[in-house]
Amino acid sequence: MPESRRGFAYGVAAYGLWGLFPLYWPLLEPAGAVEILAHRVLWSLVTVTLLVLLLRRQQAVIGVLRDRRSRLILLGAAVVITLNWGGYIWGVTNGRVVETSLGYFINPLVTVLMGVVILGERLRRPQWAAVGLATVAVVVLTVDYGRPPWVALLLAFSFATYGLAKKQAGVDAVESLAVESLYIGPFAAAYIGWLAWQGTAEFGSHGAGHAWLFTTTGIVTIIPLLCFGAAAIRVSMVTIGLLQYIAPILQFALGVLWFHEDMPASRWVGFVLVWIALTVFTVDAAHHRRRQLRMTAEAVAI
Repeated sequence: MPESRRGFAYGVAAYGLWGLFPLYWPLLEPAGAVEILAHRVLWSLVTVTLLVLLLRRQQAVIGVLRDRRSRLILLGAAVVITLNWGGYIWGVTNGRVVETSLGYFINPLVTVLMGVVILGERLRRPQWAAVGLATVAVVVLTVDYGRPPWVALLLAFSFATYGLAKKQAGVDAVESLAVESLYIGPFAAAYIGWLAWQGTAEFGSHGAGHAWLFTTTGIVTIIPLLCFGAAAIRVSMVTIGLLQYIAPILQFALGVLWFHEDMPASRWVGFVLVWIALTVFTVDAAHHRRRQLRMTAEAVAI
């Protein structure tokens, strides 16, 4: 199989698994979102530690920990991804699956906007139009919900910040995830220990099968990340940009068709505006990419 097709398959697997997460996290109930989050962090640490040992990346992880700049950036990344995971788990276990999908629909636009505000990048007119439409959509949805879509905004801004931090750190995926897990893992372990000491932990209180599910949170977290990493080095960023919509599309479909969440007309208007914004954004990105490739080819020919 050609590398591009293999990368495409990895990308579909990564975003497809992320899109199906709303079916997984409720299986851990009656545990609350914070307890589920703590187990996800702890078992991710266990899983990535085994992965580091298996791949013999210990020295690479130590090298990252010795670099003060990378260490501080990944500390920030660990904080924002914890907020992202916690917000997502809370959303899907509290009847807000559709709202979580909104967060990942608008994430690309938030990422672009952060590039303007933080990195001083300049947007093309279609990109400004897409950001403007998304802003109108958020206003429409705020009126519909009677409140800002806080879960969606938290997910979009935290994941965009996480992506920016990872880009600035410039650390390989395995080492980065290992260091992030080392930062937040002890806090997760302490919280789980405190719940056990208080006698309020749901882990181990509902049979062996339920307890086993908790231990799979690390594997469930790591597998799509590894698939994404494998895809990112094999396909173009335009392809990755298109594939990323698989996850929120699946989440939205699950929220409406599986969990039967309310979708009044005004909410549909808000989502349609978001989808139009994403269409404008994606078409512009594809045209810009083709234009750059053509200019590069002409320069080489000269």
